[in-house]
Amino acid sequence: MIFLNKIITLLLFLTSILALGQIDDDVFFKPSDTLNTKRKQGVIITQTSLATLSIVGLNTLWYSDYERSKFHTTNDNSEWFKMDKLGHSFSAYQLGKFGAQTLNWSGVSKKNQLLYGATLGFSFLTAVEVLDGFSEEWGFSWGDFSANAAGAGLYIGQQLLWDEQRIQLKYSFNQSSYANQNPNKLGAGLLEEMIKDYNGQTYWLSANIHSFFKDSKLPKWLNVAVGYGVDGLLYGNASLQNINFPNQKRSRQFYLSLDMDLTKINTNSTFLKQVFNLINVVKIPFPTLQLNENGKLKGHLLYF
Repeated sequence: MIFLNKIITLLLFLTSILALGQIDDDVFFKPSDTLNTKRKQGVIITQTSLATLSIVGLNTLWYSDYERSKFHTTNDNSEWFKMDKLGHSFSAYQLGKFGAQTLNWSGVSKKNQLLYGATLGFSFLTAVEVLDGFSEEWGFSWGDFSANAAGAGLYIGQQLLWDEQRIQLKYSFNQSSYANQNPNKLGAGLLEEMIKDYNGQTYWLSANIHSFFKDSKLPKWLNVAVGYGVDGLLYGNASLQNINFPNQKRSRQFYLSLDMDLTKINTNSTFLKQVFNLINVVKIPFPTLQLNENGKLKGHLLYF
């Protein structure tokens, strides 16, 4: 199954989980200092129900359109210049982070936050990957599985090492000129393109400077970010592209920029902290240096 369907499900899942907080009461958003059984039960029931409905829905509505098969694997590691794998890591990281944070909001111990919350994205995406394995069209991808594990591991490892997220996986999007050449693969319209067009996506590792240098007088919210993107990809498989678009050049892009960790902004409002936490999945536009794989350097006054 293509990454589009996975990320749509994840976004719906996250939105529904965060909908627990749609109460205009600052106290509601404050994490509990001790175990709050009602909150814990609400989180578990919500997450379990939504995960189950998502899996059942995918199996019924999506996979029913394709022929079933015996469980099999596929090797798609050479496709899309690994952008799809970064998408999996990003999803597993972000969903795991929110899973752990909702348990923290319930007053669950740090150990159980990591065991049952931070693994949420990995578990959910692995279940979807198993469904892929029984579809003739797709197949279980060990590359996707490893990317899911890497995303969850990035969150869990930092919590164990530093008890904070000093390095975060982030996303940004800049609409490309390629989607209209192959809208079936890259999307038709801005929303689809944000999910499907890898040419417009950039995935970032954003590191908070103050977290590594506690005595620094730099703003606590200031980050340095390195990004990865691609250009000229109309198909994941290069051979298909060479047949249909023989003169289209494919290339990788590398980026260096500044960023903001919005969770480091001081505010007394617990509600605003949660808003900043939600927006923090997106890399904030800053002046950026871009280097392509051919060594060409380019500067952006603001890069989205």
